[in-house]
Amino acid sequence: MSLTLLGILGCIVLLILLGLSMPVGFALAVVGCGGYALAIGDLAGAGHLLLSSCYETFSKYDLSVIPLFIFMGQITYHAGISRRLYDAAYHWLSWLPGGLAMATVGACTAFGAICGSGPATAATMSAVALPEMRRRGYDMKLASGTVAAGGSLGMLIPPSVVFIVYGIMTKVSPAKLFMSGVLPGLLITLLFCLYIGIACRINPKLGPAGEPTTMAAKFKSLLGIIETIILFTVVMGGMFLGWFTPTEAAAIGAGAGVIVALCRGALTWAILRKAFLETMRTSCMVLIIIAGASMFGRFLGVTNLPSTLARTLAEAQMPQAVTLSVIILGFIIASCFIDALALVMLTIPILLPVVQKFTFGGGGEQTMIWFGTLIVLVTQIGVITPPVGVNVYVVGGIARDIPLQKIFRGAMPFFLLIVIAMLFLIFFPQLALWLPHLMQKLAA
Repeated sequence: MSLTLLGILGCIVLLILLGLSMPVGFALAVVGCGGYALAIGDLAGAGHLLLSSCYETFSKYDLSVIPLFIFMGQITYHAGISRRLYDAAYHWLSWLPGGLAMATVGACTAFGAICGSGPATAATMSAVALPEMRRRGYDMKLASGTVAAGGSLGMLIPPSVVFIVYGIMTKVSPAKLFMSGVLPGLLITLLFCLYIGIACRINPKLGPAGEPTTMAAKFKSLLGIIETIILFTVVMGGMFLGWFTPTEAAAIGAGAGVIVALCRGALTWAILRKAFLETMRTSCMVLIIIAGASMFGRFLGVTNLPSTLARTLAEAQMPQAVTLSVIILGFIIASCFIDALALVMLTIPILLPVVQKFTFGGGGEQTMIWFGTLIVLVTQIGVITPPVGVNVYVVGGIARDIPLQKIFRGAMPFFLLIVIAMLFLIFFPQLALWLPHLMQKLAA
C-alpha cells in the first residue's frame, strides 16, 4: 500500500470515529499513532512520538493563552456581565420592531469580545434573552434562531480560541488574527440586525416593538457596560499598540476580570471554584485536541498527503478563485459534521502548502491572516446547521419546550447572511487586513 493511500484511509477512519462520537482529541491521537506505526513499521517509535507530542503540547508557553482567556470569560460570565450587556442593548433598541432580537445580537457581540466561545455565548444569551423575548410575544423560531446565530459571533470576535490555534499552527501572530476578526464580526452583526429589522417590519408578529424608554434610563443602562469596555480596551488595545503579547494580554484580562467581579461584589469562593473547574475542563479538552492533531499531522507528514495534494492542485493549473471555491465548499460541508476547532486542526496541515501559494490580500503573512479570518467565518456556519449544530443544541438544551427543528429553521436565514459576509471578505480582503496593518504601523 502506498503512503498516500494510507493517508487517505487514515482520514476516512478518522471521519468514521468522529461519526461514532469518539472524542475528537482521542480520535486524532488513535488514527495518528496507528497510522504512523503502519507507515514506519515501528509501533514503539509511534508510541514514543505520541508521548513526545503530548509533552510538547502541554509544555508550550504559547498555549498558556488558552486557559487564561477561557478563565477571563468564565469569571466575567459569573460576575453577571452578560445580563448588564443585554439590559443596555434592550434600553436602546427595544422600541424598534424586532428590537429585543437586535439587542440579543448586540449583547452576543459584546459578550463574545470577552468570552471567545460560541457555545458559551449561546448558552448565556439563551438564559438571559429567551425568557424576555417570550414574555414580549416574540415568535420563538426567530428568537431561538437569533440566539443560536448570535452565539456564533463569539468565534470571530476576539479573543477566539480558534484564532489562537490557527495562529500557532501557521506561525501567524494571534494578535494580528484577533484584529482581523473585528471588522468582519461587526459586519455580520450589522447584517443580522438588518435582517431582523426588515423581517419584523414586514411581519410585526415576529417581533413586536416594545415600549420606548426614557433617555435617562438609556444613559443609566450604559453604566452596566463600562467593565466590558474596560476589559476589551485593555486586552485588545494593549495588543493593538504592541504594549504586550497575547499571552500577557490574556493574563491581564483574567486578572482584570477577577477585579471586576470583586468590585461588583459577585466573587465568592463557590463562583471562583466553578470558574476554575470550567476553565480546567475546557482547557484540557482543547489541549488534548491540539496534542492529538499534532500526532495526526506527523502521520500526514510521513504519508506526504499534504504535499501530494498541493502538487495535484498545482498541476491542475486551476485559477486561484476556483481552488479557493473548492476549499470553501469543502469547509462548509465539513463544518456541518465536525467541530470548528477540530476541523481547523485536521485540515490546515493538509491545506497549508496550497494556501501559502495564494496571493489574495497581497501574499505571504497577509494572505495567511486573511485566510484564517475566512476559515473562522466559514466554520461559524457549522454551529447553526444540522446535524452537529452545537449552538442549536445548546439553545435547545436550555429552552427545552422549543423543538430543535424550529431552532434550526430559525437559524437558516442567518446562515445565508454569514455566506454574504464571506463573499464580502473574499472580494474585499482589506476588511480583515486593515486593522492588523494599522496595528503593525502603530507598534513599529
